[in-house]
Amino acid sequence: MQKNDVVRVAIEDMSHKGEGIGKADGYPLFIKDAVIGDELEVIVTKAGKSYGYGRIAKVWKPSPYRVEPRCSCAGPCGGCQLQAMAYPRQLQFKEDLVRNNLKRIGGFSEGEIPMEPIIGMDDPFHYRNKAQFPVGRDKEGRIVTGFYAGRTHRIVNNRNCCLGVKVNEEILNRVISYMEENHVEPYDETSGKGVVRHILIRYGFATGEIMVCLVINASRLPAQERLLEKLISIEGMTSISVNINRKNTNVIMGERVKTLWGQPGITDYIGNVQYQISPLSFYQVNPVQTKKLYKLALSYADLTGEETVWDLYCGIGTISLFLAQRARRVYGVEVIPAAVEDARENARLNGFSNVEFFTGKAEEILPQKYEEEGIYADVIVVDPPRKGCDQALLDTILKMRPKRVVYVSCDPATLARDLKYLCREQYRLEKVRPVDQFPMTVHTECCVKLERIQK
Repeated sequence: MQKNDVVRVAIEDMSHKGEGIGKADGYPLFIKDAVIGDELEVIVTKAGKSYGYGRIAKVWKPSPYRVEPRCSCAGPCGGCQLQAMAYPRQLQFKEDLVRNNLKRIGGFSEGEIPMEPIIGMDDPFHYRNKAQFPVGRDKEGRIVTGFYAGRTHRIVNNRNCCLGVKVNEEILNRVISYMEENHVEPYDETSGKGVVRHILIRYGFATGEIMVCLVINASRLPAQERLLEKLISIEGMTSISVNINRKNTNVIMGERVKTLWGQPGITDYIGNVQYQISPLSFYQVNPVQTKKLYKLALSYADLTGEETVWDLYCGIGTISLFLAQRARRVYGVEVIPAAVEDARENARLNGFSNVEFFTGKAEEILPQKYEEEGIYADVIVVDPPRKGCDQALLDTILKMRPKRVVYVSCDPATLARDLKYLCREQYRLEKVRPVDQFPMTVHTECCVKLERIQK
C-alpha cells in the first residue's frame, strides 16, 4: 500500500479515537469520519508497514447508522468525532468501548462484567455549559473564533457550535465586534504579539447566569468600557473578567483573574446542591448528565448516614457535597489549592458541616491520614484525571479495605487498568455503568461499584 493509492473499503469497526477501521486487501486503514457499515472509496494519506490512514473520497454505500451532521464544521473541527453516526449507535459504541477495555486491559471475562445500560441524553446537543474559543485571523485577515481543527492550531471559524449553549453566538459576535471597532488585535502564536487569546464562556443551566472571561496577553484590556457596554445588556450576564496569560505557551488560562464587571463568578446547581464557579474552577461541562452521574455514584456508595467517606480528586467538591447529603463524614482531597478553597466555600454555601477538605496529592494525603492519624474509610470514591489513580493510592485503598469503592472514570483504558489491580484479591466488580457526558465525541464517563470480598 502506498500514499495516494485509491482503494475501496468496508468499515467493520471503530477505534477509540472514533476513526473507522476497514481493510483493503487485508491491509488495515484508519479513516476519519467513517461510520461502521460504510462502504467507501478512500485515498491513502499515510502508509506504514502494518497499517495506514486514509480520508474519504466517496461514500459508495452509506452505513444504516450514517446521518447528516447537524454542524457544517463537524468534519474539519476537532471537537466532534461521531456527529455523522446516529446517536443510538454512538451509545452502543461507548458501551462496547468500556466493555472491551475491561476485557482486554482489565482481564475480566464477559461473565465478570455486570454492565448496566449506558445513560444517554434525550437531546444530545447544546449541552455544554463551558466553551473556550481561540481567537485569531484567517488568511484574508479577518478576526475569527471557533475551534482548532484536529491535531492543529488552525482555527475553524464557528460561532454557533451545536454542542454549546445558544447564547454563545451572540456573545462571540459582540466580542468580535468590539475588537474590530476598537482595533484590538487577536493573539498571534508565531509572533507572540496581539491581545485577545481566548474567549471563555460559562453558563449556569439552573440559574441562567452567564460568565465571560477574555484571556489576554496584556495587563489591561484596551477600551474595556466599550466591551462592557456590549455585553452587560445580555440577559443573564453576571460576571465579566479578564484572565492574564502572557506566557508563550499552549496552556489556555493564566493564574491571574481581574473582574471587570459584576460578580467574580457564577452559581449553578446540581440537584439541590449549589456551587460557586470562577473562571479557573473545574466544573463538569454537562450539567444534565452530571446530575445523573452523581446520583449514580451516590446510589453505588449505598450510604445509610453512618459512613465515613473519602472523595479523592474532589475538585471544587461537587461529588463530596452530593455524598455529604447521606454520609456521617466526608473527606475530600484535591491537589489544586484554588479548587479546595472553592470546595470549602461551596460547603459553607450549602450549610454542610460534615465535610472537610485537604490540599495535596491524593496518593500522599490518604496514606498520611490513614497511617499517621488512623482515619479510616467505609467508602472511598475516586474521580481521577485521564491518567487514572497513582499506584500508591491504590495500595492504600487495599490497606484500608473500605466496604465499597466507587470509581468514576473519564478514561475506560486507565479505569480497566486500575480495576484489574483492585480486583486481584480483595474486591469484585459489582456494577458498571457508562454515562454519556459528551455526546457526538468519543469521550465517555463510567461509574463502577466495587464490593470488598468477605473472607
